[in-house]
Amino acid sequence: MTSSQTSTYPYSPAQLGTQIVIGWSGRNPESGHDVAFLLTYSLGDGRDGPVVGEASMRTALERAGLKVGGGVANAAEQPGLQVKLLVQSGQAVLTLPHFTAQYPAPDEWLAATRDQGQVYGMFATRPWPEAVPGRPVSEDQLRAYAANPEIVATSAHCLMPVRALG
Repeated sequence: MTSSQTSTYPYSPAQLGTQIVIGWSGRNPESGHDVAFLLTYSLGDGRDGPVVGEASMRTALERAGLKVGGGVANAAEQPGLQVKLLVQSGQAVLTLPHFTAQYPAPDEWLAATRDQGQVYGMFATRPWPEAVPGRPVSEDQLRAYAANPEIVATSAHCLMPVRALG
């Protein structure tokens, strides 16, 4: 008998470690329009180490309604997803049950969100310990991590509608 694999792994926020949000925008070759992206990842510095942190992140994402390793969820079409994005006064605030972060967005990212009305979110389960706060991340470093097939396959992906106050 085959059973589906779902995460029932218990976790605590201390196991997730330091969680980071980084954003960028880029042209979609199919549509020709700019797309805004947000990437969330852990530094792997959780209380019980990076392996437990990765399993804990998977559990946290699945409890928020995101499928790790699956297709792209669309939060506009799946109101039960516990993923919210608020963009106001040059700031993006991303909220999940286990995580809230503020991203000071550059003008080109904000323009892409206005034009498209949504942001592509990638929620990595694999840690990225080299990308620490206060140190710049180059385009090559970001590309090497965010486009790595193993990172992509072990992440949850979600289109998030842009919400604003008012």
